[in-house]
Amino acid sequence: MQDWFNKHLSKLNKALDACQQRYSWSAYTESPSSKIHGKEIPKIGKQRFEAMLNTDYPMDLPGEKGRTGAEVSPYTREPLGITYPKVDVAKLYSEISQAVPAWTNASVDTRVGICMEILDRCSKQLFENAHATMHTAGQSYIMAFAGSGANALDRGLEALVYAYKAMKDVPETAQWTRTFGAAGDANLVKEYRLKPRGVGVVVCCATFPLWNGYPALTASLATGNPVVLKPHPSAILPVALMVTVCREVLSEAGFDPNLVTMVADTKQEPATMALLQHPDTAIIDFTGSPTFGNWIEKNCQDALVYTETAGCNSVVIESTHDLSKMASAIAQSLCQASAQMCTSVQNIHIPEHGIDVSGQSVSFDQVAEAIVSAVDALLADPKHAAFLCGTLVTEDIYTTIDRLTQIGTEKGKILRHSDSYDNPEFPKARTATPLIIALSEDERAHYREELFGPISFIIKSTTAEQCLAEATRNARECGAITSHVYSTNDEFLEKAQDAYNDAGASVACNLVGMPINFAAAYSDYHVTGMNPAGNACLTDLAFVANRFRIVQRKRMN
Repeated sequence: MQDWFNKHLSKLNKALDACQQRYSWSAYTESPSSKIHGKEIPKIGKQRFEAMLNTDYPMDLPGEKGRTGAEVSPYTREPLGITYPKVDVAKLYSEISQAVPAWTNASVDTRVGICMEILDRCSKQLFENAHATMHTAGQSYIMAFAGSGANALDRGLEALVYAYKAMKDVPETAQWTRTFGAAGDANLVKEYRLKPRGVGVVVCCATFPLWNGYPALTASLATGNPVVLKPHPSAILPVALMVTVCREVLSEAGFDPNLVTMVADTKQEPATMALLQHPDTAIIDFTGSPTFGNWIEKNCQDALVYTETAGCNSVVIESTHDLSKMASAIAQSLCQASAQMCTSVQNIHIPEHGIDVSGQSVSFDQVAEAIVSAVDALLADPKHAAFLCGTLVTEDIYTTIDRLTQIGTEKGKILRHSDSYDNPEFPKARTATPLIIALSEDERAHYREELFGPISFIIKSTTAEQCLAEATRNARECGAITSHVYSTNDEFLEKAQDAYNDAGASVACNLVGMPINFAAAYSDYHVTGMNPAGNACLTDLAFVANRFRIVQRKRMN
């Protein structure tokens, strides 16, 4: 077996240092530019993706009882035509159990080295993964390469680092001596062994299939647990590519490839419940809707459950030095990935008297118009709109937009209607631009939940303090993954940061000139676990340390 631990040790150490110091670093190339990769590698990646269309995906899994899969490209609106093994869950788990003993007995360095090799090989298939993510999850090409590729891999490495830290904190042996009166010294040799919890099931989401896929995989696999990946029915291919790499690396290392498997399904014939309710399922990682995430937390209490769902991500605007830059920063969040990111802004709180902009009073309507104008400016060029917005992952979002348009007309004011944009490369692409609605706090029932897709609210409150109170109450009661405050008043900023943190939410202040949705691996703790938007964090020690337990043996020396 190759010594993959030492092969990747320098990268592991760099990741350890980055997590300790929290600086900006990425282990993987985030840009698909041909200036970096040359022209041939991107071309081969696209060819590999195209070669998979209308084929049976090559994956041998235990308990196969046919084929399944019904993915449709949101860019072409045509079926991908790819089928995957449809498996009998009971038979699958039976085979998995046979793979566990050798993996449990493997050293920490061996398991971590194999996980490092898996991540490294996945980084070499980022181009085919980018096309696979585009035509399943609907992201733009660059977003698919970076956000669902390099950035997701970084989160996987980050989780692996924390797993390594947690396991290395436990010594293998210890010498223990104590005097017990006249009996003299008792000399003991103590041994400590790490034991995995059991099968980890990873339920991946539709829009970012590998965002939690990589970290959940490395956190469980490195700590000795077999992993079953459950892709969303509309986004199977990116997960299948990762699982293929896992199985190849495990086989080359002399381990049973069934340590990592996949259960694909369709919306018509779902398989998720069979996995969640299997008695051998000991760990569940879930990313997706708050409704199902909450159900899992309440009904799967025999397993360790790690969730990342969604919430009412907000912006509170009290004042700013530069209205244009602030509006552009907010507008980008409203447009990016068609607001289908868990970090997308939804609720924008502005006091009714307006705000101060470098000593000048600017009205509520003027601030709202600046944000709408910034959205229009970002989408004026169809190529830039395609890069920024991508496509809608599901037709259901159109229904939500229509419903909220009606509510906005009856209860508030439509500041910007949603419409499609013309994608120059894919004329049939499923697209929608941001719908922006002005509401008062009296209509809070309509914005106190995540509305998936490009829908946002500009909410009028009596004062900036009331804006803050409303936004932080929503974070506490409905959840928030990202929160933002714009203010030139140091006293208000301090009050706002305390209020959001007390609500169990993280907060960013006065961000301009960068994508405010961005959560940096090794630096940003993504989700706090302290509000309804999820109970887990990417990544801290709590995300990994309970995936294994410690048993010990001791004897007289």
